Amino acid sequence: MANRVLDHAFALAFRGLVYAQIWEDPDVDMKALQIRPDSRIIAIASGGCNVLSYLTADPEAITAVDLNTAHIALNKLKLASAQHLPDHAHFRRFFAEADSAANIAAYRTHVLPHLDETTRRYWERRDLSGRRRINGFTSNIYKRGLLGNFIGVAHLLARLYKIDLASILAARDLDEQRRVFEREMAPVFDKRFVRWLTDQPASLFGLGIPPAQFEALAGNEPMAEVLRRRLEKLACDFPVEDNYFAWQAFGRGYGRGDRSPLPPYLQGTNWQTVRDRANRVDVRHANLTEHLTAQPEASLDRYVLLDAQDWMTDDQLGALWTQITRTARPGARVLFRTAAEPSLLPGRLDDALLARWRYDDALSAECTAQDRSSIYGGVHLYELV
Repeated sequence: MANRVLDHAFALAFRGLVYAQIWEDPDVDMKALQIRPDSRIIAIASGGCNVLSYLTADPEAITAVDLNTAHIALNKLKLASAQHLPDHAHFRRFFAEADSAANIAAYRTHVLPHLDETTRRYWERRDLSGRRRINGFTSNIYKRGLLGNFIGVAHLLARLYKIDLASILAARDLDEQRRVFEREMAPVFDKRFVRWLTDQPASLFGLGIPPAQFEALAGNEPMAEVLRRRLEKLACDFPVEDNYFAWQAFGRGYGRGDRSPLPPYLQGTNWQTVRDRANRVDVRHANLTEHLTAQPEASLDRYVLLDAQDWMTDDQLGALWTQITRTARPGARVLFRTAAEPSLLPGRLDDALLARWRYDDALSAECTAQDRSSIYGGVHLYELV
């Protein structure tokens, strides 16, 4: 009964905007996927950062699917903005800084006329606070949504313990980052209240972790220990000047200035490429398995599942991989992440179906280590035999 209540609460929480920024590293994705000019990609859309970033690898086409209407609207807003804002300065101000009143004028002049009616209604309507949703881009959209609110609560909790999480962003090298982490952040996970709080499944809804995934993530450990290790990787394993995930976690937005780290789709060197190729992306409000069922055999070759399988039953996994296998072209690759470290497919997917795919142990381990977002236990790559 308790699990059903938690599942229902999580489903309700996921109806609105969850991720203004996706939390999978697109550089790792593109390394694993080995996108080619004839690649036909299908991906769960989420916040759209990775879908747009894949355009820099020059695929033939990308289909972005999602059941969350807010994510669909955000993807379509990003694509229309890439195609119709006057220049990179406007695009960067809108999605990197995301806190200027001038963004609204640019939206109304250049972007709004090119949005479909459903997307237009979404951004023009008011949220629970009474503000038009598009006004999120005048007050830092990255502080909004389920994840943005979760990070805000984490910063509030840190301040109660007299810790400034943003201090790590001034560190000059990895050694200094580690010193800041060990001095300021690590001790928080020993606090009795923090350990109690993080052991409550509902406390991690803001990270997009449903009850089933919470159990997989925790394993047999206190959740505080798991979170400490993930935060340590984020804080210590990658230079903050190259890790925009660290800026989002510790600074609640992207950094300022031309040298601030940004996702590939927002970088100035990729502006014209993303602009020219944005029409290759088709955004669909759909269930991934159902969408694949309607596609021809051997019509796709790159699949990006994010961490959605962590939420699935064995029957749902079987249905998804049946359609992936049917629609896969020779050399097809499937990329996904899991809360726990190992791949979840062995023992849950039919042996004959799984035998059609080769698991790349070495590349999966390498990509797991290099994923700068640091919140997942495993990054997994399968290739069609």
